[in-house]
Amino acid sequence: MSDTTSGLLTILTLVVVLAAVYVPFGDYMARTFTSTSHTRVESRLYRLVGVDPDSPQTARSYTVSVLGFSVVSIVALYAILVGQQALPFGRDLPGMPWDMGINTAVSFVTNTNWQSYAGESTLGFAAQAGGLAVQNFLSAAVGMAVAVALLRGFMRTRSDDLGNFWVDLVRTTFRILLPVAFVAAILLVSFGAIQNFADHTVNAVAGGTQVVPGGPVASQEVIKELGTNGGGFFNANSAHPFENPNPLSNLLEMFLILVIPISLTRTVGTMLGRRKQGLAVLGAMTVMIGAALAVATWAEAGGHSQAARLAGGAMEGKETQLGTWASAMFGVFTTGTSTGAVNAAHDSFTPAGGGTVLVNMMLGEVSPGGVGAGIYGILIMAILTVFIAGLMVGRTPEILGKKIGTKEMTYVALYTLSVPAIILVGVGTAIALGSTPDAMGNPGGHGFSEVVYAFTSAANNNGSAFGGITVTSHFFQIALALAMLLGRFVPIVLVLALAGSLARQGKVPTTAGTLPTHTPLFTGLLVGVILLITGLTFFPALALGPLAEALA
Repeated sequence: MSDTTSGLLTILTLVVVLAAVYVPFGDYMARTFTSTSHTRVESRLYRLVGVDPDSPQTARSYTVSVLGFSVVSIVALYAILVGQQALPFGRDLPGMPWDMGINTAVSFVTNTNWQSYAGESTLGFAAQAGGLAVQNFLSAAVGMAVAVALLRGFMRTRSDDLGNFWVDLVRTTFRILLPVAFVAAILLVSFGAIQNFADHTVNAVAGGTQVVPGGPVASQEVIKELGTNGGGFFNANSAHPFENPNPLSNLLEMFLILVIPISLTRTVGTMLGRRKQGLAVLGAMTVMIGAALAVATWAEAGGHSQAARLAGGAMEGKETQLGTWASAMFGVFTTGTSTGAVNAAHDSFTPAGGGTVLVNMMLGEVSPGGVGAGIYGILIMAILTVFIAGLMVGRTPEILGKKIGTKEMTYVALYTLSVPAIILVGVGTAIALGSTPDAMGNPGGHGFSEVVYAFTSAANNNGSAFGGITVTSHFFQIALALAMLLGRFVPIVLVLALAGSLARQGKVPTTAGTLPTHTPLFTGLLVGVILLITGLTFFPALALGPLAEALA
């Protein structure tokens, strides 16, 4: 089967399977977050930690719970990483250096999963399974909880009630993530991924023996994709045959990356009682990721770069059994969400392909975005779109029955500006340092793209890397940790403040002056605003990086 045929069949299969689960899974998640009953396991867990599950929280209380839980998670994970030599199944490996430990702990708690280390030679099984994999579940659950809190802001009327963070966290983990991950892990093992607690000594092709690391790989692999976490048990990530053995496992992993972000648009429509609104959000996401997929596939499959033309193809940095179509597809999906897993080296993508996955992250992870983060991100952009449209045509800025006033637009503006500011300040600081050129794997525009990609990936909680840059210095470990920390929690604080402001409002009746937000026209306007904001913000950086390289 040709690479093109395989790629087209993969796209068709993904569309069919995602369409099949869209309604039942989206509605199931809506029931999960609106149910008033608790399972026996959940009730015992609430009693154990001293939480009243029926006590609603205000925006401030919800925010304090999110931040407090995340701080405790960072401290606990840091202790596991730097002290792993005292843990069982440590494989006689030392603890992480302090700066790498901070970077990694922040990375996994913020749903970024940026890795400045090789997993198989740095971490033992206990740290991987008991530290990193646990945070893969919890960080994803935090993102979904924040998204649901914003939806309640639209649903509530003259109320301070945004729900209960601890209930949202527990239900997301136990009712959504764990069941799907359990089934998917079994499937992944059946496709050839490994799941054990042992290293193996094998005969090498060139003679002698070598140790091949094993580990609980499949269980960590599925939640890294399902929770749009990223990272990898092995340094080669999802290009490693123990993590992603064949095209069938590659298809499963791409499905896991997309299924929650896509299905959450149905959850939005169901919870708000406006199914067309969820479809409008899905339409905007589909347009953006479809365009990115078309450009990246054209660039990689067509070998549209000087190096690819000289080599007769763009196969550098790609797994040969997957090919260019599957590599471009995985790259687009992993950067369109906030997953960060890779099955090919993005550093080896053509200038147009590498620029596409970079722009995907610059969009703010809204195409379709990370678990939870994609929904609250695109709803923020929808509010901005309504406000801009209202200015242009004189309509009242309203959305989903809520007025968009000065306070709401302040939160939206700060949200829109915060992550780009973090990225550009980080890039500017790094480029100003004399040591940064030594960290770049390449000179010129490509090397600059590596730096821009690193901070864009960190601040947008993506976690993938161009791969050519060395980020083990104290500066990059701490600077990227700060970018991840601020890029995750500044937007979350603003989203929850906005949710509280919306919940305290009354409902505004729909009139002739209300702009419909469920139509194809609004979907197109929403996409246009997202692209315009991204272009105005990042065009200078793109011009110095991938655009300069492509034009050269």
